[in-house]
Amino acid sequence: MSIIHISDENFVNNVLESKKPVLLDFWAEWCGPCKQIAPVLDDISEEMVDDLVIAKINIDQNPETPAKYGVRGIPTLMIFKDGQLIDTKIGSMSKNVIQDWINSIVK
Repeated sequence: MSIIHISDENFVNNVLESKKPVLLDFWAEWCGPCKQIAPVLDDISEEMVDDLVIAKINIDQNPETPAKYGVRGIPTLMIFKDGQLIDTKIGSMSKNVIQDWINSIVK
């Protein structure tokens, strides 16, 4: 499964009601660090397909969800598990850092 795209309208169904943990990437088209982290998230989504859903939400097109979760800078990555926000990281990170973070929560 590849990365899924989330909107304000399908956030509850695809993130909060997901059977698997979800890493949600808050991003925007104009964000350089967001573009840097995108291929890393693509790789992780393929490698961890059985354990995790990786999703992206464009903050310019979907302002309600970022406002609800207090997103002030992007990229912001949040892990949701069983309908709850578990942890948040802000900024571009290496693949190893992201994987270690995910594994500390998901496994």
